[in-house]
Amino acid sequence: MIKRNALGRGLGALIEGSDLTVSLPASNEISINEIEANPYQPRIHFDEDALADLAASIRELGIIQPITLRKLGDRRYQIIAGERRFRASKIAGLRTIPSFIREAGDETMLEMALVENIQREDLDAIEIALSYQRLIDECNLTQETLSEKVGKKRSTVSNYLRLLRLPAQIQKAIREQEITMGHARALVNIQEPETQIMIYRQVVKYDFSVRKTEDIVRKISVEDNGEDTAEKKPATPFPDEYRDLKNHLTKYFNTSVVFKINDLGKGKIEIPFGDAKDLERIIGIFDKLNS
Repeated sequence: MIKRNALGRGLGALIEGSDLTVSLPASNEISINEIEANPYQPRIHFDEDALADLAASIRELGIIQPITLRKLGDRRYQIIAGERRFRASKIAGLRTIPSFIREAGDETMLEMALVENIQREDLDAIEIALSYQRLIDECNLTQETLSEKVGKKRSTVSNYLRLLRLPAQIQKAIREQEITMGHARALVNIQEPETQIMIYRQVVKYDFSVRKTEDIVRKISVEDNGEDTAEKKPATPFPDEYRDLKNHLTKYFNTSVVFKINDLGKGKIEIPFGDAKDLERIIGIFDKLNS
């Protein structure tokens, strides 16, 4: 009996004398009604326009790359990878979809789904951060092990995870691409959420660059830490009424107002501005006060 060469004529010729038989994994046509979504799916938002475009392509060309499923029971399957293709296929009106079937427990499935999506590099920064955190929490991974699984440096993983410390308003801005991850990484270095939000609003309003944002954050950090003097001196107690006034002026002028006071009780108030346009805005506020 002659063994058929599954490699094909061209590739088989490169392995002269080999009796290996190699076959590609076969896909199965699975009814869309038998498939359920992946509860571990890291992607939160699916762009409707992009899904419509993909659905149109599927109507024209069909599914080029099968999705990957795991079997739950008799005629029930769950998506491991390919939920976007699955959703577009439903829109396209397909009754079945080509699928690879894999054996996977819950933890393995979670890892496969998260890592597969992360490696596609089309998640937003917050979705990636949430995926990393889930892998750490639910699969008991260290940041070191996680970095190996996703093929990223540990510092990269750490930078994403730090984004989850930001207020929800700023996380939403990252997801909606109002600010970049570079802006967000700068804002993480500010301790007070109120100040983070105030700077974020300035970044959006005046279209500050990442470098400009970093400069603002650095200046505020220096002032807060008292590092603007050559020799650190014991901090002068800051009266509560001054603190309240500082917070009030910060909100009023929409910029981080700075109070400086010495041991004799003398001091000054600084109202920083981002650029000439920001200065005009502040001057306009003073003009209204004088009118």
